Amino acid sequence: MSETLITYELDGNVALIGLNRPDKRNSINDALIDALRKAVQQAHEEADVAVLFGHGTNFCAGLDLAEALARATGQIKPPRKRKRHNWHEVFDLIERGPIPFVAALHGAVVGGGLELATAAHVRVGDESALFGLPEGQRGIFVGGGGTVRIQRVVGTTVMMDMMLTGRLLTAPEGLQEKVIRYLTPAGEALAKAKELAHRIAKNSVETNWMIVNVLPRIHDMTHDDGLFVEQLNSARARPPEAEARLREFVEGKAKKIQDNQS
Repeated sequence: MSETLITYELDGNVALIGLNRPDKRNSINDALIDALRKAVQQAHEEADVAVLFGHGTNFCAGLDLAEALARATGQIKPPRKRKRHNWHEVFDLIERGPIPFVAALHGAVVGGGLELATAAHVRVGDESALFGLPEGQRGIFVGGGGTVRIQRVVGTTVMMDMMLTGRLLTAPEGLQEKVIRYLTPAGEALAKAKELAHRIAKNSVETNWMIVNVLPRIHDMTHDDGLFVEQLNSARARPPEAEARLREFVEGKAKKIQDNQS
């Protein structure tokens, strides 16, 4: 992967993936997406949880508009055949891959940056974070999965307002609208995200997989189909690790839940 555009390191069984175009506010171009794909796939193989963050003063300012203009004016040759959007592919690897992702958000989290953030399963924001969808003012439309992910998080009316007016949500407003689940003082989002990632990594790998893959799919199903799929997953043969965890609880040896909160 490109060490310039994406940083990658392991912190125990947690992968730390950093967007690294700070001079461009970590805006997303094709090269960054390709590097992100490789980092995410590496995390799938060797980590149990991943943390996504941005270097510099912003998480991600969205689409690289210079590259978008070059594509719109024919300076970048389009593919001969229509294919799936590369952002859709990579963001789906994050949202519906084998491991949970925690996003640490600060500064600009706008446009494609917000689309990327909502692909993560748990989002932490610090007080500097600003959330926006400026596509309406740029003469374009969301293209990185925002119509699906962002709309499901904040609802149609909030997303429509953000797009039509260009309104930016502050960090407290982002918490209110469920863009983030945790709000920290400025500069502390990454530390909180790492803390949560290590806590999540203590869960069984199998249960984490079901939470990030089964749960959102059931959300898209009818009532009866959802209950049926829930039963299929809850009744499947449990691995030895699950049996050991249940035995610890029954025998009074399991740690109390609150012991894992700090």
